Amino acid sequence: MVHSDTSSFVRVGGMQLGSEQRHCQQHGGYTAYSHKSGIWSACQQCQQASDAQQRQASLQQQRQAQQAALWQKRLGRAAIPARFAERSLHNYHPTCAAAEQALRTCQAYAQEFDAVLKTGRSLIFCGSVGTGKTHLAVGIARHIMDAGKQAVMSSVLKAVRRIKESYRRDSPHTEAELIQEFVEPDLLILDEVGVQFGSDTEKMLLFDIINGRYEVMKPSILISNLGLAELEHYIGTRAMDRLREGGGKAVVFDWESYRRVV
Repeated sequence: MVHSDTSSFVRVGGMQLGSEQRHCQQHGGYTAYSHKSGIWSACQQCQQASDAQQRQASLQQQRQAQQAALWQKRLGRAAIPARFAERSLHNYHPTCAAAEQALRTCQAYAQEFDAVLKTGRSLIFCGSVGTGKTHLAVGIARHIMDAGKQAVMSSVLKAVRRIKESYRRDSPHTEAELIQEFVEPDLLILDEVGVQFGSDTEKMLLFDIINGRYEVMKPSILISNLGLAELEHYIGTRAMDRLREGGGKAVVFDWESYRRVV
């Protein structure tokens, strides 16, 4: 700021203020005011710009906080376990060519999810423990959730237990209503398929979920440590056929455990 020789006093609200003409390098001449403290006012246009920047920064912080809260809400609805909440397609590190191909398959699936929804194309992840099956499935879920789609993740055991809650006399829900909870999401990830022995009732409920989603063309991702043939034996040929329809694909994770490598 450049001071001028022109100074005077004005009275504002009963107080006598000093005033003088000053020059702002950005906005030119302006009138600066001072009271007894000796502090002079800055260029009004600079002050307005600074205030606007502060308001913008505050709004940006509010938006970021709202987005973070919305993301946490989505994670809660998706029921993604805390251990996997930060897994994404970006931080999956393939350890071999087959793992890299699996990553590319998942990236394409996530990026083309609008087209996936038109056909109900599903994925099956099967094979060795610790090879990143859950990581990649969660990565797909996070990608589509960023785009405003709904994803839900559940182990088969938890899904079956949830549906069986309808068998209680005091249950406010019917079996069909609880099955519908797993039919509605844009993407359903069923983890740990085949971990338990599997009663006829459990297999029937699993088929009802898969078939319900098949009928409304909703894609599913099944995750299992079983081989593909064992998985088909476990879920049944009818369920497997529904998962394969519409271009459904099995990705076999048959490389060394990522946990042992790192």
